[in-house]
Amino acid sequence: MADLREIIDGCRRNKRQYQDMLYSKYSGMFYGLCLRYTKNQPEAEDVMQEEWVKIFKNIASYKMENSFEGWMRRIMVNTAITNYRRNLKHAHQEDITDMAYSKYDATPWEDNEYTREELFKAINSLPPGYKLVFNMYVIEGFKHKEIAEQLGIDINTSKSQLSRAKKYLQRELLEMSVVNM
Repeated sequence: MADLREIIDGCRRNKRQYQDMLYSKYSGMFYGLCLRYTKNQPEAEDVMQEEWVKIFKNIASYKMENSFEGWMRRIMVNTAITNYRRNLKHAHQEDITDMAYSKYDATPWEDNEYTREELFKAINSLPPGYKLVFNMYVIEGFKHKEIAEQLGIDINTSKSQLSRAKKYLQRELLEMSVVNM
């Protein structure tokens, strides 16, 4: 199999075999990332398709001294954010800033052990704004300032959304624990 530099060069020349190699190498990881940012599998597939189109269209602008995976991940996150904004404009969603889960503050969800599927299900059940900020901060490692800039929100809104997401997850995981007892 070709090395990454050769694959990138082949993709820059629009060679289908190299595009297939790149897709095969990263599609599984990026599909998982897309699932974290979307409501369901069809939406994740749409975001992923849009992301790959952008990657292949813009691969000539990639500078070899930077992390290629990081460059592609940034495209994925930006595509997911664009998708989120597009859906927000078209959907009538409740105002998630008014939702309160303060009665669940005392339950430390980090102390329990959950399967990967349970955690994924709980994260996927987050309201869209909570889910987006949670993924960007906890999974992708963005700082609140970066999240605020990317989403066009106040930095305190980012912090508040993360806090509420954690409380929401505490409640969801507590309910799973009770059901599984």
